[in-house]
Amino acid sequence: MSIKSVAVVADLGESFGNYTIGDDDALLGLVTASNIACGFHAGDPRVMNDTVRQCVERGIELGAHPGYPDLVGFGRRLIEASEEEIRTDVLYQIGALDAFARVHGGIISHVAPHGRMGSIAQTDAKHARAITDAIAAYNPEYIVICQNGLLAEESRKRNLQVGYVFLADRGYGADGMPVPRSHEGGLIHDPELIGRRVVQVVTEGTVVTVDGETVPLGHDADVVLLHGDHPQVLANGTALRAALETAGIRATGLQEVLAEKASAARQTASVVGAV
Repeated sequence: MSIKSVAVVADLGESFGNYTIGDDDALLGLVTASNIACGFHAGDPRVMNDTVRQCVERGIELGAHPGYPDLVGFGRRLIEASEEEIRTDVLYQIGALDAFARVHGGIISHVAPHGRMGSIAQTDAKHARAITDAIAAYNPEYIVICQNGLLAEESRKRNLQVGYVFLADRGYGADGMPVPRSHEGGLIHDPELIGRRVVQVVTEGTVVTVDGETVPLGHDADVVLLHGDHPQVLANGTALRAALETAGIRATGLQEVLAEKASAARQTASVVGAV
């Protein structure tokens, strides 16, 4: 039996000017990949530059984390925008982060839409089309981090790879999707519980809901996400990595996880075809 692997990612670079959000220095020692704010919902050119530099120096995969132009609301409010506005806003942000990646000798591996933009794209065709059009036009090699829904479907239509994400510090409902942060249990504050949940998702494909029911997640867990602005993010990340190690699950980059997944699928198809 092959060893299971998963990418561990955190939202990084979300500070702005004199305002600091999260402890990126400590988080960089816990993650294998990054979702870096691109200046619209959080981050600024200095923060982006420093975050990219540190990730490249540590060998951490670079990911663009585009969101709505909503610094006040941290990108978690719905912004009424046309499909063209969403497409060009995402394109603008990817290009901005790529500039810093090129300067520091790095390569962006994935795009993870942030906050409300990312969540609504799971069910809204306009958002899903706009985001994937921007990614495919800029670099069709980029992986799209998302959950089940229209964003994944539109990604596949454009031959974009999909990395399915499990939100490690968020509560899930009976439909296998995260519940709102305002919902009781929507944000998990027990680091040990976060570690156990991630192991269960990676090894069994199921999650315990906020109501205590065990349900299928509905997709693979290629990447597990820690929110950088969670008040206990460092404790959560430390417990998560310890739980993965104890369970024999390898934490690695998302590109490697998907390459292994594709290889396993080819081997399975070969065996089936030979029967």
